[in-house]
Amino acid sequence: MTEERAGTPVLSIIVPTFNEAGNVAELVRRVSAAMRGTAVEVIFVDDSTDDTPQRVEDVARTATIPVRLIHRDQPRGGLGGAVLEGIAAAHSDLCVVMDGDLQHPPETIAALLAKQQEGDYDVVVASRYTGDGTAAGLSDRMRVFVSRMSTLVTKAMFPIRLHTVSDPMTGFFLLDRTRIDTQRLKPRGFKILLEILARQNLNVAEVPFNFAGRHAGESKASLKQGFRFLTQLAYLRFGRMSAFAVIGGIGALANLGIMAGLQGLGMGYVWAAIIAAVLTIIGNFLLIERFVFRDMREDASTVWSRLFKSFTFNAVEAVVRIFVIWLAVQTWHLAPVLVAAVTLVIAFVVRYVFHALVVYAPRKGADVATRERSEV
Repeated sequence: MTEERAGTPVLSIIVPTFNEAGNVAELVRRVSAAMRGTAVEVIFVDDSTDDTPQRVEDVARTATIPVRLIHRDQPRGGLGGAVLEGIAAAHSDLCVVMDGDLQHPPETIAALLAKQQEGDYDVVVASRYTGDGTAAGLSDRMRVFVSRMSTLVTKAMFPIRLHTVSDPMTGFFLLDRTRIDTQRLKPRGFKILLEILARQNLNVAEVPFNFAGRHAGESKASLKQGFRFLTQLAYLRFGRMSAFAVIGGIGALANLGIMAGLQGLGMGYVWAAIIAAVLTIIGNFLLIERFVFRDMREDASTVWSRLFKSFTFNAVEAVVRIFVIWLAVQTWHLAPVLVAAVTLVIAFVVRYVFHALVVYAPRKGADVATRERSEV
């Protein structure tokens, strides 16, 4: 037994795997080299249908660090559930979670540990989008675009708890399990960090990392995984966005009613749409101030600044939307109210993202970390 094997490990490294046989040996080798002199253990929580469990057992017999295997015949909770099982079985309270495909470089683990010990953080996130971090390992521009947009929408869903987190979608992070209320976690998909950060107020720091290409095997990214992410996000964010949706729905109905009423009085559809837009922009702002973003007003800019940002954005959005209505009516001879209804639905998502990330963004120097708020 080497010196690294003796005693309780300083760090437990949790690696959820599904058919990653070709990566096991190289991952353990690189972890051993990167963490030489630090007592660590690696725990593979495996849901594989290939020979990954046998490869883990083979590597464990010769590794210079402790390597353990938890094989799940019934993988409850998907990847998120695997991570929670690994954390529960860890011998150290400090746990690093990383993928088994080596897109998360083991050489970054030391930086995660150093950052946690430097500031006694609850969670330290390895981010592709801070400092000199990169997402070069994403296979094509479309995946980069999807990753960026998913991150943007996710941050908009949780503008307080994810305010300082540039990469809430990463699967590479360190946490102190004594500070995580695991009973509140309800893993439904593979974005377990999002689940952790969204469920409670935590002190979070970041370190940059370079997202690498896969060492071996095939990517698990798929439309099914994307749907699972959207479902997970919807469950987590049901509260605030649903209120925004209700107010948006009321505003949309009011918009259509005003527009139809003015047209019934003989006004042209363009001017009717303009007047309807102005009235509903102001009405919606007053309602979301009261019912949606009330808990964020104290840390945001002044009410007049918020009104200006909201009105300007919505005015620009309305001009674009009205142009689309005009174009659709003139080109395809569609019913103006029908086109307006479709464009309002599309505008809803864009409007929510802008208000969450811009209109009600905490002003510089605002102390949002010390206040108790509920986003879930």
